[in-house]
Amino acid sequence: MKSLRQARVLLADDHAIVRQGLLDILRESMPRAKFGEARTGQETVELVRRQVWDILLLDISLPDRSGIEILKEVRGLDPKLPVLILTMHPEEEFGLRSLRAGAAGYLTKNTDPKEIVVAVGRVLARGRYISESLAEELATEFRRDGVRMPHERLSDREFEVFGLLARGHTVKEIAARLKISAQTVSTHRSRVIDKMGLRTNADLVQYAVRHALVDGWDQS
Repeated sequence: MKSLRQARVLLADDHAIVRQGLLDILRESMPRAKFGEARTGQETVELVRRQVWDILLLDISLPDRSGIEILKEVRGLDPKLPVLILTMHPEEEFGLRSLRAGAAGYLTKNTDPKEIVVAVGRVLARGRYISESLAEELATEFRRDGVRMPHERLSDREFEVFGLLARGHTVKEIAARLKISAQTVSTHRSRVIDKMGLRTNADLVQYAVRHALVDGWDQS
């Protein structure tokens, strides 16, 4: 096991101020650690391909690809590399999807800095970092005996579009935010509507509220 102080840590986030904040937090407890930074999903994959890392701190909202997609690709490149999700999205949005995709833990960006250090240390020790609420949600999923909710049938990108639609974003706004075409967004919307058995955006909002999928979501 690599020591906390000497670990090789890759930070993947498209916001320079977030990366710098993480560096400042982690360097206090990891003065001899080696840090790498990635701004996009592609940069993340390339750095994992070219270098050896002990842990990857990965945001879900990357400008070119979904962090969940990157997580799956990274797991394919290096199955032993533990990935700790650190994102603005609350657990109810992407927590279970991240764990299913192979994440070793899930944190939100409003987590206390000391807790981030604890989580990194636990994951470096080949452990997992999961909150009590997310652990209960995971246990509930297992108890359902394979029965899946409509929103759980969506792909990761479809779920991302679903979340933005439920928060009131337009197709044009979603396209700009995800850096994809409006036509692609419309295609995802159609698939979401079809898979979930809904008809309108209002139905999407009502579903999200009814199943507590919008509580605490970022409104930006």
